[in-house]
Amino acid sequence: MHKKIDQFSLNSRTIKQKLMIAFQLMSILPFLVCVYLVSNYILPKFGLKADIVISLIVSIIVALFGLLVIKEVFDRLTSVAAHAKSIAAGDIDRKLEIGHSDEVGELSNVLNQLTQRIRGNMDELKRYSEKTTEINLEIQKKIIILSNLMQVSSLISQGAKFEDILKIAIEKSRLLANSETAFLLFKEEGKDSFCIKVADGARTDYLRALEVGPKEDIYNKAFNLNKLLILDKRNLLSDNLTVDFFAKFQMKNCLSMPIFLRNSVKAVLGIANNRENFSYSKDDIELLEIFSKQIAVAIENDILAHRVESLEIKDLLTGLYNKVFICSRLQEEIKRAIVYQRPCAFVIFDIDNFKNYREKFGLINEELALKKIAVLVRDSITEVDRAGRTDDDEFSLILPERNKRQALEIAEEIRKKVQSAFCKDRNSNSCLTFSAGVSENPLDGVEAGQLIAKAKEMLKKAKSNGKNQVAVF
Repeated sequence: MHKKIDQFSLNSRTIKQKLMIAFQLMSILPFLVCVYLVSNYILPKFGLKADIVISLIVSIIVALFGLLVIKEVFDRLTSVAAHAKSIAAGDIDRKLEIGHSDEVGELSNVLNQLTQRIRGNMDELKRYSEKTTEINLEIQKKIIILSNLMQVSSLISQGAKFEDILKIAIEKSRLLANSETAFLLFKEEGKDSFCIKVADGARTDYLRALEVGPKEDIYNKAFNLNKLLILDKRNLLSDNLTVDFFAKFQMKNCLSMPIFLRNSVKAVLGIANNRENFSYSKDDIELLEIFSKQIAVAIENDILAHRVESLEIKDLLTGLYNKVFICSRLQEEIKRAIVYQRPCAFVIFDIDNFKNYREKFGLINEELALKKIAVLVRDSITEVDRAGRTDDDEFSLILPERNKRQALEIAEEIRKKVQSAFCKDRNSNSCLTFSAGVSENPLDGVEAGQLIAKAKEMLKKAKSNGKNQVAVF
């Protein structure tokens, strides 16, 4: 019954059908007017009839109804057009009411579906934008970390100081996983315990005093093994070991990597924090492994550099013997002197005010001055004597078969030569002078360390007495 009613309802009609009905209804009015005129003026003799009046009234009502139908159709079209303009302007939260199942209703439904799809696409774009922002942040972090790795590699390739390389490497390692602390446990030669060599971040003063010994479970089960240590919400240690670790390091989460040299753990690189519900990612592990390999290279280079230094006997700049050779040779000469009951003298020279000279004239002139002084020292001794550069601005002489008086004469001769070479004008900024201290075996000691200490004591006395002189006990 309801379907039959809908078939005769205007709501179920299309706009075309409604406009046809409206047109037909509107066309009745002129027809009835014509009928009225005919009935009034052409056929007046028949008089006014009731059916004509009724027809006239009905035609007027029908015409008005047709006008209302047309107005309703155009009002809905105007409303849809206004909503479409708002949607085109960016107001995608609007929703059209669908009152009829005609073309306007279908158009409203299509616009609603379109705005819903646009809203869905906008939400998806927003999610993609947030995800892209997160990815960009991760990329930027990795770029920073990679640049840090390049910086560490550059320091290693340039032969920077071992301590500087470790300091930079640990500082950069702390950027991984937004760690609060980064540290390097190091096992010194001849020791079994690990000590903190470098630390960066929170609690560094506390960490630097730490030592992990072989009697501790952390040492045997965590650090002195060929495996990665991960402590977070997904990777837990045994209950006792977790408690020991927190008591030792005061950190809840830790990622540490062993560094191997000669088939044993030489050091342990670690990062840590106190975050809740925290876990390390695969990228964190891989990047920490790269840092640990760089530190391993730095440690190996440092070991090799010390070996080379121990094998070298000459100073590269001056060509004189270096400190290692002078100390070992002095001990040999003392032993020989004791056996044959002969004297052996030792002299230490120090260039006065050399720091000021370096600041005024620069590195190149500093090296030229050191080379010139080395020549003056070498030309003042015999073939059995040994001259060395034992510090930046310090020179030493081993004088076998010489007593203090003879050593004093040689030292004075060298002092005068240096003064003559560099101090033609005593008021010149380029004037350089020597101060020296003399010691002798066995009067001042029967060990190399004793003679060196005594000579330095005399050198200090010469400096305090006005410089440019030789002091003897």
